[in-house]
Amino acid sequence: VLSLCCEACKKVIFHVPSELEADTLVGRVDLKECLQSAEFISSTDGNFKILEDGSVYTTSALSLSAEKKTFTILLKDIQEQVEKKIHVSLVEEEKKTQKTRHARDTVLKRTKRRWGPIPSVMIENSLGPFPLQIQQVQSDTAQNYTIYYSASGPGIDQDPKGLFYIERETGNIFATRAVDREQYPSFQIICFATTPDGYSPEVPLVHTIRIEDDNDNAPYFTKDLFEFCVPENSKPGVVVGQVTAEDRDEPYTLHTTLKYRIVSQNPPITPAFSLHGDTGVISVLLPQLDRELVPSYTLLVEVRDMAGQPFGLCTTGTVVVKIEDTNDNAPSFKQIQYETRVEENRVSVEILRVSVVDLDEPGSPGSGAVYEIIRGNDDQAFEITTDKNTNEGILCVVKGLDYESAKQRVLVIGVNNEAPYLLAPHSQQLSQSTCSVTVHVLDVDEGPVFKPCLLRLDVKECEDIGTAIGRYVAEDPETGNSEGIRYRIPPGQCNWINIDDKSGEVRTVKVLDRDIGEMRRGQCNITVLAIDRNGKTGTGTIQVCIVPGNKNFPRIAQTDYIMCRDREPICLTAQDDDEAPYSTPFVYRITDRNLASMWKINAQNDNCAYLSPKGDIPFGIYDIPVSVMDNGGKVGESTVRVNFCDCVTPTECDGRSRQLSGGNVTLGLWAILAMILGSLLLLLILITICGCCGRGVMHRQVTDDCANHNLIISNTEAPGEEVMDHNIIPLQNTCDQGGYGVKTGDQQTFEVVKGRGHTLESVKGAGHQTLGSVVEGGGQTMMDTCRYSYSEWRNFTHPRLGEKVHLCRQDEEQKHSEDYLLSYNYEGKGSLAGSVGCCSDQHEEEALDFLDQLEPKFRTLAETCIKR
Repeated sequence: VLSLCCEACKKVIFHVPSELEADTLVGRVDLKECLQSAEFISSTDGNFKILEDGSVYTTSALSLSAEKKTFTILLKDIQEQVEKKIHVSLVEEEKKTQKTRHARDTVLKRTKRRWGPIPSVMIENSLGPFPLQIQQVQSDTAQNYTIYYSASGPGIDQDPKGLFYIERETGNIFATRAVDREQYPSFQIICFATTPDGYSPEVPLVHTIRIEDDNDNAPYFTKDLFEFCVPENSKPGVVVGQVTAEDRDEPYTLHTTLKYRIVSQNPPITPAFSLHGDTGVISVLLPQLDRELVPSYTLLVEVRDMAGQPFGLCTTGTVVVKIEDTNDNAPSFKQIQYETRVEENRVSVEILRVSVVDLDEPGSPGSGAVYEIIRGNDDQAFEITTDKNTNEGILCVVKGLDYESAKQRVLVIGVNNEAPYLLAPHSQQLSQSTCSVTVHVLDVDEGPVFKPCLLRLDVKECEDIGTAIGRYVAEDPETGNSEGIRYRIPPGQCNWINIDDKSGEVRTVKVLDRDIGEMRRGQCNITVLAIDRNGKTGTGTIQVCIVPGNKNFPRIAQTDYIMCRDREPICLTAQDDDEAPYSTPFVYRITDRNLASMWKINAQNDNCAYLSPKGDIPFGIYDIPVSVMDNGGKVGESTVRVNFCDCVTPTECDGRSRQLSGGNVTLGLWAILAMILGSLLLLLILITICGCCGRGVMHRQVTDDCANHNLIISNTEAPGEEVMDHNIIPLQNTCDQGGYGVKTGDQQTFEVVKGRGHTLESVKGAGHQTLGSVVEGGGQTMMDTCRYSYSEWRNFTHPRLGEKVHLCRQDEEQKHSEDYLLSYNYEGKGSLAGSVGCCSDQHEEEALDFLDQLEPKFRTLAETCIKR
């Protein structure tokens, strides 16, 4: 619980009008006199509010009902636990004062001219005399009242305290000492005007005192030392860098308007740089900056305010400009000629070091040397590199030298830099420095040398054992011949060949076949030794390569084919286990002359040929001998069996095609006998049918029953009622050669009635079947129904035609004979209309006269049925 010590501080009396409006200043109370640090200020009366400076304002319109009104101002300091009270009393003014107050109120409504003066100005670092008057504030109410003036704020009762004060009676504002603008550029104080009784007729005035700048600060550079770099030989106008300076005086005045200039240059030679006076940018002035002559420049620069006027303040600074190296100097050899020695056959040995001089900066790409051998190294036996530490060129032998070939070698070596040359303007092109090196080769006794060191020998596949395939000899470098040199093959290698120890002749020791074991990879490297009289040895390598030969016969991969009646050509593909050039392209030929007259082969590509018949040939199985010759001339024979079958797809062929013998088709005795009997039977049937039909025509009479039975009256355009009459027997032709029938696409169909209206479609009990389906076995359907054996035709037609002949003989009205053979146009299968019976006979036009007696609705049918 916070316990506060509360006591009354003082009492204040304000004389106010009886009517107060909202936000009206009642008066001002000195709060700090009562409590120096008041953290909480409040009023016991909600009609009044108290500001931090002690001003008392009304919060709403107020009317004094009595002559006196009191309230209390509470001040609290939480930290010190202190509470103070100020008792405030409002007393109504007297009548005389009231009139004066009315007059004063009128004055308050006028525009204030003296209570709001313009901001005051005080010169920085003023010399006095002090106190120095800088401004006066006055209230217009001073004409009617006694006014006391006071002020608070920075410079008065806040830091810097005591800098300004205001006279209580006159309102004059004085300064007690000089002020630094850079520390206090301006002050804002609050001025008050009050009557002796504490009434404030004026609103507190915020007054600004501006400190006018004095040029009391010299400019200064932002760095103690400026360092820049610029490449040598830079063109005039190239920017090197920029120096910057600052000034603490007031910005955007002459006191901070700076100018730069170069005071001096070291070394004191021709000025190399220029300095922009306003921006401080340093640029190249000298057309040629040579790092080798002057590596760096030191500039003394000055900055001055007041736009560079002599009376302005100034400061100097230092600028160091380093000249960066560019590759404008070519390296040169210290010596023009060098000599050295090396033994023959020595490799990877250093024989000489060469050095150069370069004026560019050491260690930079402009001075790094790059050596090259310009001449004398056609065989690439020498190599030169650079030592990065010493920049010297190291000459080495990378291939053994031969004393017998050349006793000395002369090399020309050139040098360049790692970086490209950057020449100064108007300078001459640099030339490459070169030197010559003479290398003396020392003679050394050495062993035999094979020439060439690697010999490739190609051996045809399957060559006989002992076949000479080549000769491999070595020479003595000292004598230049092969005398006294012996040869041998070290053990542990593939034993394909041997070499004669004296002559070096190479022969095979086994048959080389790429299809056998270790020979599948087709080659083998064999090391050969050559030994001279002194025991010196030399080595060489023989690379034996097995060249593929023509050892395999080409053959046809597939020999059994089925060809349907569409006669689609058969693609014959041959295989040959040999490699090129002993395989493709293949040449195909039919070797049998008889079959060659019936079949032909056309080449499609290197590996495929089409086999097809030349013309119309009988169905059957053909064994066609075909020869295939590969690209190497080797010929292989194959027999291609072609089953030329009466089918649409190969799967329909049951393999029972007619057999051919020597390409000729022969008929047996039983086939000839069956054909004769069938012809006689057909002749008998046709004679019988013609006799029955003749009698039917002569005695044909049309009755109403016949008309009603065969012609159906229908009042709609839909299909009529189905006519089912067991007497109607439709027979459809099976061939294009004669008769009547139905032909659907490429298929021709017999429809023969058996007894009670059963056609061939229902003979087997289910599905649509043609005559081709009524064969022995009843399984395979033949698509071309024009070709059948005699037994098939007889088994199908004999019982049915015999039954129909029997019916014709027993029927006196001969209805069966009239309906036996009828010709119709094919209108599709499954018609619900059935047959029109006797009315559809088109063979005798005179028999159709009865149609003229029908009703008019049948005239269209009559016109359709009569042949015109």
